[in-house]
Amino acid sequence: MTQKLNLNSDLGESFGAWKIGSDAAMLGIVNSANVACGYHAGDPAVMLKTVALARDNGVSIGAHPGYPDLQGFGRRRMDVPADELEAMLIYQIGALQACCQAQGARLTHVKAHGALYNIAGADRKVADVIVRAVQRVDPKLILLAAAASHSVAVARERGLPVVEEIFADRAYLDDGNLVPRGRPDAMIHGAEASLAHVMRMVEEQALVSVNGKRIPVKPQSICVHGDNAEAVATAQALRDGLARAGYQLATIPELSETA
Repeated sequence: MTQKLNLNSDLGESFGAWKIGSDAAMLGIVNSANVACGYHAGDPAVMLKTVALARDNGVSIGAHPGYPDLQGFGRRRMDVPADELEAMLIYQIGALQACCQAQGARLTHVKAHGALYNIAGADRKVADVIVRAVQRVDPKLILLAAAASHSVAVARERGLPVVEEIFADRAYLDDGNLVPRGRPDAMIHGAEASLAHVMRMVEEQALVSVNGKRIPVKPQSICVHGDNAEAVATAQALRDGLARAGYQLATIPELSETA
């Protein structure tokens, strides 16, 4: 049977007078979109527009909640009490859910953003807050989470549908976490390099660290960051390369149905 894979991107990150990314072009390539919910990026008008574009392109729609950190683009650690963080997540997921309803679309999944995503991957307590918040909004929503992370483990333990994600444009440490953005080797540059990085992980069923260490995983979804200047070229190269290799690209709900 042909293996299904998902290609996703973090989008809807423009806000006010600031334009970030090429959302219209990306939504013609990817299968799923994770839409910023106003805390790290995005605003109500951008959220509604991004949802409509995703709907029109047959792209499944996810909420992309993060820390309340516009200045740091949600990439700075914040120590937020668990009950307050849970409320923030419910608020953001609910806002994107309302935007979907208003545009005749459906919210299908949730992916934490930035520092929150990374911290949850390594900290079971934070992962538990995210899973609990998603389940309180809608237990049928799918969690999109880092492969081989605590987020995946906690979701499975609590019975929340989960899809495991790898990154096309980010490098990995030996422990399976992402290389910190402050390091010069944090990013994978160029469409062909990103495709080679992804194909190695998909074919070997493993995260491959900067030191060559293999961490066994079952990659299901591949992320291309929408704010990357090379995002459109990288996403197209991945779509074409995966198709040539015989993989079937699918939305996150389609992927979850066969998980």
